[in-house]
Amino acid sequence: MVGDRTQSWSQVEAAVDVAAAGFQGLGLRPGDRVALALTNSPEFVAAYFGALRAGLVAVPVNTGSTQPEVEFVLTDSGASAVVFDRAAAASVRAAVSNSVRPIRVVVGAPAPGEVAFGSFTGGARAHTTDPESLALLIYTSGTSGRPKGAMLTHRALRASVEQVHDLPNPPVTANDVVLLVLPLFHIYALNGTLAAVARAAATLVLVERFDPTQTLEVVRRHRVTNIPGAPPMFVAWSTEPGLREAFETVRLLMTGAAPMPASVLEQISTATGLPVFEGYGLTEAAPGVSSTLVGGRAKPGSVGRALPGVELRLVDDDGELAEEGDPGEICIRGANLFSGYWPDASGGPDADGWYATGDVAYEDDDGDLVLVDRLKELIIVSGFNVYPREVEDVLVGHPSVAEAAVVGVPHPYTGEAVKAYVVPRAGATVSAAELSEYVGTRLARFKWPTIVQVVDLLPHSATGKVAKGRLRESEQ
Repeated sequence: MVGDRTQSWSQVEAAVDVAAAGFQGLGLRPGDRVALALTNSPEFVAAYFGALRAGLVAVPVNTGSTQPEVEFVLTDSGASAVVFDRAAAASVRAAVSNSVRPIRVVVGAPAPGEVAFGSFTGGARAHTTDPESLALLIYTSGTSGRPKGAMLTHRALRASVEQVHDLPNPPVTANDVVLLVLPLFHIYALNGTLAAVARAAATLVLVERFDPTQTLEVVRRHRVTNIPGAPPMFVAWSTEPGLREAFETVRLLMTGAAPMPASVLEQISTATGLPVFEGYGLTEAAPGVSSTLVGGRAKPGSVGRALPGVELRLVDDDGELAEEGDPGEICIRGANLFSGYWPDASGGPDADGWYATGDVAYEDDDGDLVLVDRLKELIIVSGFNVYPREVEDVLVGHPSVAEAAVVGVPHPYTGEAVKAYVVPRAGATVSAAELSEYVGTRLARFKWPTIVQVVDLLPHSATGKVAKGRLRESEQ
């Protein structure tokens, strides 16, 4: 259900079949990519599962992306069509090329050249799907360059769902009412929540965007039992009055996507009487790796143990197993892992099936993981990946900027925030406000620098590379 709209699973099944038939009717063939630039809605659910049923590859797009960002995803993925709604209309229309069929979710007639998603009719032709065929191409960030499309097969997506379902006490059962306010273009919501709810035939309450007070009212009205969330949600809720009453029917709180401050965990638990279970995952794992649900005990500061079917080991700088109690890079193996990055499957698991995550952790005395740091320079803002180079490239595109360096800094609400150090060109002046406005027209909001510091020079290594470690030290 979403708002006042309610669908049974049999109605969802029918809508998915119609969507699959619609894609086939447009001439799309198995393996073709279909981009989905949609907010949380029944249309997203129908379009996503419909694409998979037709043997197509779904490519979720952040609805807050700018025209250049949308254009990159459409071009890089080779998308044949894009389904979009009002939230992404402007950026999608500006980004589509002659090779991409725009399909708009709209009440009324579509614009010239567009197909109305609501006009799809009929039933889908039978298609047998190979479990090893590509199902989802979801763009994530590395430490440099452009976003990369993580290639997830039908096998990987299903394996991740089954690994969580195989817990002694599965987090989602047929009797549950699950709140989904996390954006469906994110793997945590898409496979970690939507697919898990569909697997259990539970009730899903879709919310388009998070507002602390309004979303609490949704929890009350629909008697929600399960809330998968991210730290910013719980931070916002921690100061809301009447939290315990709003959560009267809630039995399970889960958080992931970014580290949760221990103080917030304690505040939420005290206010609601409920523990908050934390997990660790990544897009490349579809997404689950570990959770405190495995041990059955919420544990502030820990992300628990490996999920059933996921192997995990910690390795040192030499690639050897880390000494007991010492931190090491998290390496994982399992049927839920991706097949590498689009289009050539580069950067995937090694010949033995192991994938080095770039995240560093140690095991505590109970055998639970405690995240320490990231080998990568990735910045995670509210669970979304931001890589410094993309922001730096935009900043140095400003005519008054000679050099820029971007690092992540702690933020009480989003986990991390983007901070930019900027060196003006000789004889030029530039303000933080001017740069913020400049970036705002070129990058999605979560990538914007929260802090812009104009400096005379940046520290450099002997090879001329910006010494970001020294910048981070200055933030201590």
